[in-house]
Amino acid sequence: MQLIRANIAHFPTATKQPEQDISIILDGGLVIDNGTIVALAPFDEVNASFPQASIVDHSGKWLVPGFIDSHLHYPQTQSIASYGEQLLSWLENYTFPTERLFSETAHASDIAQVFLRQLLKNGTTTGFVFSSVHKTCCDALFTAANEINMAIVAGKVCMDRNCPEDLQDCADSAQRDSADLIEKWHNKGRNRYAITPRFAPTSTEAQMASLGELACQYPDVFIQTHLSENLDEIAWVKSLYPNAKSYLDVYDTYNMVRPRAVFGHGIHLHEEEWQRLHDTGATLAFCPTSNLFLGSGLFDREMAKQQDVHVALATDVGAGTSFSMLKTYGDAYKVSQLRHAPINPYDGFYLMTQGAAVAHKWENEIGNLNPQSAADFVILDPHFDELTSLRIKPDAPFDDVFFALSILGDDRAVSETWVNGRCRYNKKELTHAMV
Repeated sequence: MQLIRANIAHFPTATKQPEQDISIILDGGLVIDNGTIVALAPFDEVNASFPQASIVDHSGKWLVPGFIDSHLHYPQTQSIASYGEQLLSWLENYTFPTERLFSETAHASDIAQVFLRQLLKNGTTTGFVFSSVHKTCCDALFTAANEINMAIVAGKVCMDRNCPEDLQDCADSAQRDSADLIEKWHNKGRNRYAITPRFAPTSTEAQMASLGELACQYPDVFIQTHLSENLDEIAWVKSLYPNAKSYLDVYDTYNMVRPRAVFGHGIHLHEEEWQRLHDTGATLAFCPTSNLFLGSGLFDREMAKQQDVHVALATDVGAGTSFSMLKTYGDAYKVSQLRHAPINPYDGFYLMTQGAAVAHKWENEIGNLNPQSAADFVILDPHFDELTSLRIKPDAPFDDVFFALSILGDDRAVSETWVNGRCRYNKKELTHAMV
């Protein structure tokens, strides 16, 4: 049993007013045992109640729930920061050539280790991850995550047209391979599976139908794909699915718009699409660094609020430019400034912790620091360098600390990352992690 001492911030419940419902404990204590949170209270109180617990002292630092990254691509770890394309040419020139390499199991396993280390180094304890079209690529990621009891949602990408022939599956193999992976990994330990058509243009109607059947067969699995990221993409979808009422309707036709469905981007949506997302409880993954990098557009957070649609923050690595969820909120703030409706720090913090967990119907385990939740948390150092020591006052309130770290910080602000009650990244001891 361990008692972690630090300033503590989290959201105990779902909320539409994060600035009012955040729980902040200055000089707090978090008690963990066997991978689970046991108690959360002021330090003196829990220290008296659990005298047998060994103390890990992070006084002056902040303890927050592990970050949830709701949309990213692990094969693109090695193509991040490639120059100068928009969405469709990005796929052709960078994504597909990189994903070809993942036909080799050894390569997939090596990159899976690098990928998870990058998540941990940046304070991310749960990721919603696209693998490649290769079944063994998905196996490699789940295997690596399972070794450290990390909660990962992943799926084999399905594509049977409009991509290189050596990256294509077919309707039957996509369904069969996905079903095999569901049976092998979904709800096994902390692993969860996501049915993963890359996006509508790379799947035939036959493949979409086969994946829709699978979605009906396994109602608790996740679904992840892309939606309305780029105007040329939207026009392409319309030409490929002329009978669909909208881009979202393509997925809806095949039973893939529902709770635990996560749609990356959702920048250019019609009113009826917003309404359908609300009615079904589906989620949009807001990927600001990627949207800026590819010139895709500015996500409308205010519309999502008005329509009461679930939103979660995401890096979208590798079109996204950083594994850091802090930097991701920093760019979300800039996007929302351009829309004249800046996302405040409490909202940004909520969208990568409890808000994401609620959207994904997973708040009983992740996203918060409630007793009985998994002990997934991050220690943030508000004074990791000379500039942050100057900018952030020792008694600064949490919203100011979080905002400053999101603009000035990145992985340097992460002192430790704990997964399931074990420290898996320690900045002082390791240059990279998974101890």
